[in-house]
Order: sequence, then C-alpha cells, then structure tokens
Amino acid sequence: MFLEERIFVIIPVLNEEHTIVNVIKSLQFYGLTRIIVVDNGSRDKSVEKSINAGAKVILEPIVGYGRACWRGIQNTPLNCDWILFCDGDGSDDLKQLPKFLEATNKYDFILGDRRATKAGISAMTPVQNLGNKLATFLIGLGWGYWYQDLGPLRLIKKSSLEKIRMGDRGFGWTVEMQARAVECGLRIREIPVSYRRRQGGRSKISGTIKGSFQAGTIILVTLGKLYLKHLWKIIKFQLKNLELIFKHIC
Repeated sequence: MFLEERIFVIIPVLNEEHTIVNVIKSLQFYGLTRIIVVDNGSRDKSVEKSINAGAKVILEPIVGYGRACWRGIQNTPLNCDWILFCDGDGSDDLKQLPKFLEATNKYDFILGDRRATKAGISAMTPVQNLGNKLATFLIGLGWGYWYQDLGPLRLIKKSSLEKIRMGDRGFGWTVEMQARAVECGLRIREIPVSYRRRQGGRSKISGTIKGSFQAGTIILVTLGKLYLKHLWKIIKFQLKNLELIFKHIC
C-alpha cells in the first residue's frame, strides 16, 4: 500500500462552506484521498459540500477544536498509519505536502512552520504571532525543545499519537501535542510553509478579542498543568535513583 493510502486527513470544520471544497481538492491533488471532515456544528452547507467533494463527514456537536480532532481520530481505521491535521478555512498552503511525506522516512511528527516564511508571518495576526512566540518559548523553557510555531498543519504517526495519549479537547490541543511529543521522545521536524489569511468565514479564535483572550488563557493553563505533571515525573525519577543509591550504600 502506498504511503498516501495509509494517511488519513482530519479537518475540523465550523461554517467553512466557501473554502472546504478547495481544501479537499488540494489534498486530493497530492494523492491524499482518505479525508475525514469533522463538522463541529456548522449552520451552512459545509457538510453537503464536503460530501460532494469526496470526503467522509462525521459530526461532533460539542464545540471544541480538540474535541473535533479527537472525534476524527476515533473514526480512523486500523490500516491508518499516519494522521494529517489541517484547517478547513483555506489558510494552510499545502504546496509543501510532498516534503511532509518525504520526512516520514525519518520522523514521527512533522509540523508546518509558518513563521519561517515571510508570507506566513505577514498573514498571521499580531495576536497569533505573540501567542506563538510565548507558547513556544514556554515549551522551550519547560521541555528543552525550541519549536518555532504552533501551526495547524501537522502530520503525526498514529502509533505516536496513541503514545502521547491526548487529553485536551479544546484550544490547548496543539500545545499539548507538541509538549507531550518531546516527553515521549518523538523524532520531530518542522518544515517552513507559507500561510494565507483565512479565505472565508470568521475565525473562532483570533477573530475577536474575547476569543483570543480565552484561547491564550487556555493555552497557558494547559502548559502549566502539563509542566507540573512533567516536573513530578522528573522528581519521582530522581527520588527513585536516590533510593537505589541509598540501598547500595547500606
């Protein structure tokens, strides 16, 4: 079976009728035809247009980015080896997908780095740029791996995702995946990608001050909880080593 046939694409969607077809067609152009659109409560024609474009559509009525992604994961079959996450608003530039596929030979987790391109940085809002810098800085301080972005375009081996054991069901989904990927020892690669302002609809996060504040707060809280768990693991490991040393001395 070809690699493209072992990759399932998960696209969380909420009122993306003007963009979803082009996103699906772009994925199909690169050989990715096993596409799951997770509708998160759309009131437009997102579902109808996704089906007509050749995607499988499942419904997740409870709103939440992480919840929609999780629902999609639960609907991937046994012959799924990789999962690609991307947005349905047309903002992800998928031209670098061949490089993502090539990187699967050496890496477990491949992310698009929007901040490595001029187009990516200019298309991101000031809130997005600030939030990305802060979150990646905190991950670097806490886990010692210095990501450049929290981009939505990401390809991960399914077995690695199962190892991570994702718990977040909201805006903290991306930072949890990236922090836990470091903890789990995944082989990580960031690939420069271009980025566009959303091609239709309205952002559920950066489109409003309230949404941006809520998302930022959730991300910080998520990182705080993850770091406390991470720190406790380190402490328990050191205590176990001290116990072994003490027994050896005695």
